[in-house]
Amino acid sequence: MVLTELRQRYDRRMTSAPLPAPFDAEDSANPVIVDGEVTWNFDAEFLRSNWTCIWGRGCLGIHNDPSEELQQGCCSVGAELDGEDESRMISALAAMVDPSLFQFHDAAIEGGVFANEKATNTRVVDGACIFLNRPGFAGGAGCALHLAAIEAGESPTEWKPSVCWQLPIKIDWVETSPTTETATLRRWSRADWGDEGETMAWCCTEGDRAYVGDRPVIDSLAEELVELVGNEVFVELKRRL
Repeated sequence: MVLTELRQRYDRRMTSAPLPAPFDAEDSANPVIVDGEVTWNFDAEFLRSNWTCIWGRGCLGIHNDPSEELQQGCCSVGAELDGEDESRMISALAAMVDPSLFQFHDAAIEGGVFANEKATNTRVVDGACIFLNRPGFAGGAGCALHLAAIEAGESPTEWKPSVCWQLPIKIDWVETSPTTETATLRRWSRADWGDEGETMAWCCTEGDRAYVGDRPVIDSLAEELVELVGNEVFVELKRRL
C-alpha cells in the first residue's frame, strides 16, 4: 500500500461517522475495533509495554555484530520508500534542509539522495543512510530530516520516510472481501527485515534492553498511532487498554 492510499484511509477515518459498536467491547486483552470497512487488531501487549527507542543511549544497531558506538540504530541501511509520491516528497524536503543540519548535504547535491534511478531507497553513504548525521556533527547527530522538521516547528512524521517514523510499529493488511480489510497493528520482528533479520545481532523489540521507557507505548507513540489508525480508533483503543 502506497503512502497516498494510507493517507486516504486516514482521511476517510478522520471524517467518518462515529464508530459502530465493536463486537468485542469487553475484550481489552486482544482489542478488535471495527471502523467502517477496516477491522483493526492490535498487539495489546506491546502497546501496554514500556518499549522506547534507545538510539544513542544503548541501541546496538542492526549490524551482524553489536555496534552501539556507531550510533546508527536502524539507519545503517537506506530507508525503503513507499512509492513514487513519498519519493517525490523526500526529494523535495531534502532540498529544503539547511546544510548546517545535514552532514552529507554536499553528497546529496552531487549524487542525489536515492540509491537508484527508481528512487525506491535512500542512498547509503559512509556505511549508513545519507540522512544520518554522525556523532560529533555540529548540527546534531541523528536524522537530518528529523532535525529539520523540528527546526521548522513541524512533526517529523511529515518529513521522514514513513517506514522510519513508523518503526517499530508495523501494520499487516489483509483483504477480507472486495470492500473490507483486516489490519493488524503489531511490533516489528526479525522476519520483517527479510534475510537481514536472520543475521542481525540485535532486534530492538526482542529481549528487555529497549523496554525501559517511563510510559506505555500507546502514550509514547500516540502521535504515530493516530497517524496510522485515525483519531477515533486511537481514542477507542486507548479506552480499551
